[in-house]
Amino acid sequence: MKKKSKLHPTIFVIFGGTGDLNKRKLSPALYNLYTEGYMPEKFAIIGTGRTEFTGNQYQEELLHSVNEFSRNGKVKKQDWHNFEQNIHYCVVDINVQKTFENLKKEIVKYQKEFGSETQVIYYLAVAPNFFAPIATCLKKYKLTQDEDNCRIVIEKPFGHDLETAQELNLLLKGIFTEKQIYRIDHYLGKETVQNMMAFRFANSLFEPLWNRNHIEHIQISVTEQLGVGNRGNYYEEAGALRDMIQNHLLQLLCLVGMEAPINYDADEIRDRKVEVLKAVRTFKPEDISTNAVRGQYSKGWVEGKEVAGYRTENGVNPQSNTETFAAVKFFIDNWRWQGIPFYLRTGKRLNQTSSIISIQFKDVPHHIFSANATETWQQNRLIISIQPEMSIRLQVQAKRPGLKMVLNPVDMVFDYKGTYDTDTPEAYETLLLDVMNSDQTLFMRGDQVEVAWELVMPILNAWENHTSLSFPNYPADSWGPEDAEALIAKDGFHWFALPLKDKV
Repeated sequence: MKKKSKLHPTIFVIFGGTGDLNKRKLSPALYNLYTEGYMPEKFAIIGTGRTEFTGNQYQEELLHSVNEFSRNGKVKKQDWHNFEQNIHYCVVDINVQKTFENLKKEIVKYQKEFGSETQVIYYLAVAPNFFAPIATCLKKYKLTQDEDNCRIVIEKPFGHDLETAQELNLLLKGIFTEKQIYRIDHYLGKETVQNMMAFRFANSLFEPLWNRNHIEHIQISVTEQLGVGNRGNYYEEAGALRDMIQNHLLQLLCLVGMEAPINYDADEIRDRKVEVLKAVRTFKPEDISTNAVRGQYSKGWVEGKEVAGYRTENGVNPQSNTETFAAVKFFIDNWRWQGIPFYLRTGKRLNQTSSIISIQFKDVPHHIFSANATETWQQNRLIISIQPEMSIRLQVQAKRPGLKMVLNPVDMVFDYKGTYDTDTPEAYETLLLDVMNSDQTLFMRGDQVEVAWELVMPILNAWENHTSLSFPNYPADSWGPEDAEALIAKDGFHWFALPLKDKV
């Protein structure tokens, strides 16, 4: 990570400056970067919105947010005093182009103050329908011309389907070059996810085993105990497949499945990711029923409290056909992974909140120990836990202490908390710093987004064109619909869940 003395002066423009994402994630991340010495010596944060705020009022708003959501807790008075001098507010109504003149004046003012090397970063923390109008206005007011010192950051969802993703890519590429576009997926900024690269390609131990000859199957599970809450309107248009599998889970699949890059260059790494997605077997209509499962939660009890079913949540259609659970079996048709199933699952109102990658190795070719010697026989398994526990554990068989030869599974654990005494940065801290450093390694490229959409479109089309007669089909606080268990059980496997301390 580069210290502030190495960074060019930066103007950070946040569209949606009064919104939830900025309050919960962006502002706390920028403040933490500042207090830990990673912000440039000269910088300005310009929040935009329709609300008529004075600069002081806006600073006060963000102070409350940082106090509530920063991983470091409440701010230190002097640190915040110094930081807030760099926070500004500009009234911009996205629907009124003329208001972009206000923004241009602010940007030009700080460019003159900071010097010719000043970089401008536009962060679109707004609803997807505003992406195109904002980009168009930035072009109209000539705020995008400096290819080297101008960047745009776009949150997911990047398109609603393949067609809209292609349209958005086409629009953006008419205004920006690819090196200016940062399609952010906060999952890729998580510490354990980043460690996948180090784990795979910095250790000679695993590479000889990382293939179809030694691995039996791979699971990627991102599960949530929460329901949709107040996001019913959004979720009705998205669903679990769009919201999670098309982006987060397929990105994790890329990290597990990619070939070794030549070097740690952004485009080199992203090339390898695209290769994986292009090798994933596409679904024919007749394949979907046997390789993909959808579900929708009903009411139930979570931690002693009764919770509503999806169809009775705010903003949800009482006859909704939207899935809150999705499980898909993918195959990667290449030399390394031919015939090895990748099981991806995600859902809301499940038994626990966790993100886990489980890599199960094939069994030993011959058992030399008697049945009496093996208390519990279990194949070797590598588990990468992203949340809530950040760990990498290798499950192996070992002898129990005693006079007799008795085997049982044990865990060899690398635990972040037990290994490092430093606080782990939030994903947005890592990603925002990368944007300021012009490092696109952890950001999606346009072709990667489109290939991911191509993979899920047959499933989306099938599900949207056929109403599920079984919804809702799993109760809150369960592990999803029975068909999801059958999806993996028919291959002789079962879904893996890491026991959590508060669940034991």
